[in-house]
Amino acid sequence: MSHGSLFQALEAESGLICAIGAGGKKSTLYTLLENHPGRAAMTATVFTYEPPRSLQAAVVVDEADRLLGRIRDLEAAHVLYACPAEKAGRLAGPDAETVRTIHREAGFALTLIKADGARMRKLKAPAGHEPSIPDYANRVLVLSSLLAVGQPLSDRIAHRLEQVLECTGQAVGSTITADTIAALYTHPLGLQRNTGDHRLIPVLNMADGPEQQQAGKEAAARILGESDRYDRVVLLSNRRPGLLVDVMTRS
Repeated sequence: MSHGSLFQALEAESGLICAIGAGGKKSTLYTLLENHPGRAAMTATVFTYEPPRSLQAAVVVDEADRLLGRIRDLEAAHVLYACPAEKAGRLAGPDAETVRTIHREAGFALTLIKADGARMRKLKAPAGHEPSIPDYANRVLVLSSLLAVGQPLSDRIAHRLEQVLECTGQAVGSTITADTIAALYTHPLGLQRNTGDHRLIPVLNMADGPEQQQAGKEAAARILGESDRYDRVVLLSNRRPGLLVDVMTRS
């Protein structure tokens, strides 16, 4: 399946698009950045990690007030930019207004924004101060990993475990199911918390095999059936050419 289908499914052809949740935000954004047919950028409004050296994009790291000057005249079509951070291996996000200015003044068709963190976990529910979505964001991709299904619920799998337990009604050590995933999208203190009126697109990532794909379809059916906040759920897998596995919509 082509990357064009991925961009359509995620409504990621243009605009300023955030990614929140857990389970592959950065890898999904890297794929969108590298395969966009026009001028595209990736950044963050929170801390992030340094990109892999294999990333097919120009990387610009500088203080916020110097970023635009360095980016504007780059010949590269695809650019990842951020600010320095004190901790090794990390980068800091510029403020939201800087991101909007760079998007406009540097002529980007698409800017991808990592808007929260999950400490490499597969699931999360946000704390009260999360996520960090700029008011001007056009769409928000809301990720969870289907590789969590079948695993015991613990802080090794879930970021903000206490919030996850509250949203799902489960106990520590209980088995993560498709219903667990769905509850994180439908509970008011789950992944739609602090997202305002932004358009949200649930992304069930790592639908790598038949079991994960079946769990993804079950979770998607419940998400669409129990919340009118969403009109589609997208299943992705890094093992699938173009990433896209399926798009489920409300019947």
